[in-house]
Amino acid sequence: MLTAKEIRESFKEFFRSKGHHIVPSAPMVVKDDPTLMFTNAGMNQFKDIILGNKAAKYQRVADSQKCLRVSGKHNDLEEVGMDTYHHTMFEMLGNWSFGDYFKKEAIDWAWEYLVDVLGLSPDRLYATVFEGSPEEGLSRDDEAAGYWEKHLPVSHIINGNKHDNFWEMGDTGPCGPCSEIHIDLRSDEERAKVDGASLVNHDDPLVIEIWNLVFMQYNRKADGSLEALPAKVIDTGMGFERLCMALQGKRSNYDTDVFTPLIDTISRLSGKKYGEDRQVDIAMRVIADHVRTISFSIADSQLPGNAKAGYVIRRILRRAVRYAYTFLDQKQAFMYKLVNTLIDLMGEAYPEIAAQRELIMKVIKEEEDAFLRTLDKGISILDEAIKVARKEGKNEISGKDAFVLYDTYGFPLDLTELILKENGMTLDKVEFDKEMDAQKTRARNAAAVEATDWVVVSEGETEFVGYDSTSAPTRILRYRNVKQKGKEFYQIVLSVTPFYAEMGGQVGDSGWLVNGDDKIEIYDTKRENGQAVHLAKRLPADVTAEFEAVIDAKARRATECNHSATHLLHAALREVLGSHVEQKGSYVSPKLLRFDFSHFQKLTPEEIRKVEHIANANVRKAIPLDERRSMPISEARELGAMALFGEKYGEEVRVIKYGDSIELCGGTHVPNTGNIGMIRIISESSIAAGIRRIEAITGEATESFIDDISDTLRAVGEMFHNAPDIRQAIRKAIDENVELRKQAEEFMKERTRSIAAELVAAAVGVNGCKVVSMIGVRAPEMVKNVAFLVRQLSPEATAFIAATSDISGKPLLTVALTDDLVKKGVNASTMVREAAKAIKGGGGGQPGFAQAGGKDTDGLSVAIETLRQSLM
Repeated sequence: MLTAKEIRESFKEFFRSKGHHIVPSAPMVVKDDPTLMFTNAGMNQFKDIILGNKAAKYQRVADSQKCLRVSGKHNDLEEVGMDTYHHTMFEMLGNWSFGDYFKKEAIDWAWEYLVDVLGLSPDRLYATVFEGSPEEGLSRDDEAAGYWEKHLPVSHIINGNKHDNFWEMGDTGPCGPCSEIHIDLRSDEERAKVDGASLVNHDDPLVIEIWNLVFMQYNRKADGSLEALPAKVIDTGMGFERLCMALQGKRSNYDTDVFTPLIDTISRLSGKKYGEDRQVDIAMRVIADHVRTISFSIADSQLPGNAKAGYVIRRILRRAVRYAYTFLDQKQAFMYKLVNTLIDLMGEAYPEIAAQRELIMKVIKEEEDAFLRTLDKGISILDEAIKVARKEGKNEISGKDAFVLYDTYGFPLDLTELILKENGMTLDKVEFDKEMDAQKTRARNAAAVEATDWVVVSEGETEFVGYDSTSAPTRILRYRNVKQKGKEFYQIVLSVTPFYAEMGGQVGDSGWLVNGDDKIEIYDTKRENGQAVHLAKRLPADVTAEFEAVIDAKARRATECNHSATHLLHAALREVLGSHVEQKGSYVSPKLLRFDFSHFQKLTPEEIRKVEHIANANVRKAIPLDERRSMPISEARELGAMALFGEKYGEEVRVIKYGDSIELCGGTHVPNTGNIGMIRIISESSIAAGIRRIEAITGEATESFIDDISDTLRAVGEMFHNAPDIRQAIRKAIDENVELRKQAEEFMKERTRSIAAELVAAAVGVNGCKVVSMIGVRAPEMVKNVAFLVRQLSPEATAFIAATSDISGKPLLTVALTDDLVKKGVNASTMVREAAKAIKGGGGGQPGFAQAGGKDTDGLSVAIETLRQSLM
């Protein structure tokens, strides 16, 4: 029986023998693509080639790609673990042809690999073909059916509808019919009872799709019409986990050696057995699946967070923790202990997870601990809601309350329902779903993008000249109109551009397109599907004219200073803290730089200063830029260039070298480190377990920063009459202030005692009790202290009432009652609430002491009289 490792390698070797170039997996977390957060299909890394924005270096390619799906066909997150063959993270084996072979070869080679190489039984295989779409003028894919008839009987070739057998990249773009290969894994007895053809695409767990052959031959336009692609594309994807199930004779993906070591570890750590209880089995499958997703995401530099991709990863992690908590009785961090087993399984094929073992475990453990605290808090809130409902005679919790628990605290709905069931209560699910639908509608509206088809002005690809020039003559290749979040703008693609498109943490350039008096502002430049897209609020008067593309040179220079500074800081951090320091993210703009890196404790002020000194020493050395634009990656690594985890590198890379700092980087940089001027770290913080962040400034920003500090010090010095030792002068002033404060507090205590005694002596009798009145301008704290002292001096049948204001004129009412008055039913809180109407305010408190504030000091005399009257 072939192992998972052997199956993965056999696929690559087969397509290598067919002339395919084997490429490494792209990162699972997608960067620099605004349309996609995660690699959800093998074709993602080839989008720019398929869209015609980039020429293919190899016409035949194959790989094993790590993917993540949490929405879409058969991949709802809440369903993963419920069955035996769907996953969040999975591997996709694929082969591609860019304008080379097409349907015949794709079908013949798929059959050859599955049957002749792997030995799958032909009579268990079925193929689906597109049945056609008359409303779009598309007929049945008889071409694909004809090729399948060489391998399969007609009864095993099944027509599929548009949903199953017409693949589309999105609402627009490349698309075409596809042909799925399904396998029937049922026993001979089961197959004899029910024909496998009737179960294809009907969610039978043992009659499943294992390979999809996509024949991209059309382009879908914005109006929904189709046009033929100039170069046809083959894009195939085979589920690695499902293939292992078929080859290893299992009835579940989770019974293959892809997952069994993980499940065995879960069983050992939890003390639960797999295969004896359905809920326990689901929990173990969920955890085994999710720990892979989370670990690979962290390895690709995507940490759990509260927004976008980070939120997705946190949601997946919390789902696994919830199952461990509910069904495996794991009340403490548990999942991080599975990382070593995962690395044993997949570390050879994907060395990035082995290299970041400590970081992955630390991040997962911290997230588990945090969510377990959230679960405890959510359970406490839910318990209180149950108590309130029971007091009101209800046996149902509102959907709004449950949604707040879910949305604000991250408390899982099914756990809410489970706890309610255990307490004999129910949930208003209709109301919850209404709240959820409203939130989804808000999210969809916020993310909605309307775009027209690209208007092609002239053919060609963009040439980037921004490494060498800040301006260049150019023309418009294509443009389109876009509406998003209530804003309307244009995306423009140029033939030649000096504009750097946002990538690798560096912001996109801004500037202008100039043609005589027609000057179009380019307010940002993005990278979309491999091309630089310039954003403008309007189009030029003549889109066919020639233009001068001019970037904002001052902003670019400031950005270059900050980007080059990140390289110097990275090298300095490694020198000061150790070689474990790895870049985990960055942001580079004209104003500042952010640099995220792996380190497990807060930097001391001494370490920060040392990092700054090392980096600035390299600034003063005025090291010239040593740039290698097209260096083979093997040579770059020999040179010592640092490759960052989570980044996709081609066979040729750009190397940026400043002395001992050597990095692979596509950003723009200063020609000489002396141009940076000076680097200043302005903050250091933690952003996740094992991840620190520094923020720094350079150049003119540093100059302004130092000016502000100097101005502040000068002003402080003048306050202390320019004392020769300002620190000693400040310390002396602080010590004197402490002493004076003590003296003032003693004076105020004595004054308070004196006032209280005078007020008690002047008390008047009202309805059998002493009434102590205080009126005038007084500090609120003094009023409160006097009130308590009055109760000490006159502990029986005494009511203290005050109508005062502070020096700002804010009115305050205060009532303090002795205990015997409270027992008789007199209530201080009721008194101040009624009297507060006179000062246009409100307040309250306890029966024995209450206060109220307001806006109108003119009403104080009426308020004090109201308080007196309430005692009669």
